[in-house]
Amino acid sequence: MHEVRPLVVAGALMLAPIGAGHAADARNTLPPPVSYSQPVTTYVRSDPLLSGFYLRGDVGQRRGAMTAADATTGIDPTVDSSGYATMFGLGAGFRMKWLRADFTVDYATPQTYSGTSVSPGDVTAKIQNTTALLNVYADLGTWYRFTPYIGGGIGTARVAVSDFQGPVPPGSGTASHSQWNLAWAAMAGTAFALSENLQVDVGYRYLNFNSAHSADGPLGGITFRNLAAHEVRVGLRWNFDDLALR
Repeated sequence: MHEVRPLVVAGALMLAPIGAGHAADARNTLPPPVSYSQPVTTYVRSDPLLSGFYLRGDVGQRRGAMTAADATTGIDPTVDSSGYATMFGLGAGFRMKWLRADFTVDYATPQTYSGTSVSPGDVTAKIQNTTALLNVYADLGTWYRFTPYIGGGIGTARVAVSDFQGPVPPGSGTASHSQWNLAWAAMAGTAFALSENLQVDVGYRYLNFNSAHSADGPLGGITFRNLAAHEVRVGLRWNFDDLALR
């Protein structure tokens, strides 16, 4: 029995290096661990000087309004219709949290005024205006990508009156008269985020561009009082904020 023990110990010592070698080989042949990493969103930083700035473009339809038409001589005509027009606008602005401000220039096609002095529709004229406004808006929060807002603007308008036609030939003429007026606006609407940097803006604007006078003929002309427009507008706003790319 005492002779067997030395043999067992010697055999174990001989087999130990072989077992260690097999273990090392097994470790070396294991496959590398599998990585389950998620896609990483990278952000391209915009120029810090442009962050917060945006550009805008708008198109819309307007219905004209005025309170009265006063003739220089004769009978003051009624206001039967103040006409309709299409407007186009461009602008640039700056956004800071919930407050925005922008400068816009809008051109409107001529709208046709018609009124009655002696017989129905015997007084007509075309009224066209171009406005430049400084606007301020308050964004009222964002829900499901929608951001409602209210705002107001003040600036100037170039108002041109042309193709004045009166009840008698001396009161008619094709001459145009233009002038610069104080203009102001009130607006409300909502913006919908199409992407990180692009929004579509749908809104209503009331625009007041004061009074204007037609070119005088031999019997004078007409002054159109308190000219205004009710507009429905659709536009796009491009923000110079950070762009997210995958």
